Amino acid sequence: MIVTDPAAFLAGFPRMPMHAPATARAAFLVGPASDALATESARDNRYMDLACVPDPQRALRQHAELARQLGTDAPVVMFPGDPESPDGMFPNNVFATTRGHLIVGRMRHPVRQREAARADIRGFFRDVLGYREIDLSAGDFVAELTGALVIDRARGIGYCGLSERCDMAGARAMHAAFGLRLTFAFELAPGEYHTNVVLAVLAGRAATLAADGFADPAVPEAIAQAYAGSVVRLSPAQKCAFAANAISLVPARVWMSTMAAAALEPAQRALLARCGFAVGAVELDEIEKAGGSLRCCVAEIF
Repeated sequence: MIVTDPAAFLAGFPRMPMHAPATARAAFLVGPASDALATESARDNRYMDLACVPDPQRALRQHAELARQLGTDAPVVMFPGDPESPDGMFPNNVFATTRGHLIVGRMRHPVRQREAARADIRGFFRDVLGYREIDLSAGDFVAELTGALVIDRARGIGYCGLSERCDMAGARAMHAAFGLRLTFAFELAPGEYHTNVVLAVLAGRAATLAADGFADPAVPEAIAQAYAGSVVRLSPAQKCAFAANAISLVPARVWMSTMAAAALEPAQRALLARCGFAVGAVELDEIEKAGGSLRCCVAEIF
């Protein structure tokens, strides 16, 4: 069921109890390999600043530390980067999984569409893990997977933000590909490109939410009502610090960048603690110059 009305979402949410694992079995990352930012992506990603000159060696060190720290929670597989794919270190937009299936997304920009053709990543899931492939990459729509679609895996609920990076046809394609029980589709605010910059659902128990990232204020209020008592409401400044670009790989920890973690207020940290989450933080300021943060770097393996 796909709904676009907040009232319909709230009516459907209680009928979706937790029935599946809330966190992934493992994760995979793609290393940074370019010394430039993707100018195509900058057209609709306001979090990028083309005036920033990335330091590729520092980005590599930060990314390696990210893989090391995430590896304390779950196995991490690392794929090499491609110098011709500046945004390749954000694989979750292009590749995602359900149990036994690899999903390949339909990217908006040609510079990112070439990532979907990577034979090594496809081959790893097909030949090593035995996953079947659901290939959306040639579809007549835009569907940037878990950038555009934030998923409550425990309940099978998707939160799909419509923007230049995902249209309604893409939302329908992802709803089917992920086998979701309920998808709530809504417009993001002008200038927002991905849902995972304004919303995170943490192990099905809590959420971080930046209300100004949604076109209709009733949408974030409905999501906050659904997770009542377990929602960290973020200010515009905290959103810009990527505090919503977070992920839980195990039920007891939420990972975010050090910039995001530093932006949290004591009361917000206390709320996360009451929900059972310790905060893990990794320095990613070099990678954040490319317009994404920690969640964007992590593709989950279910």
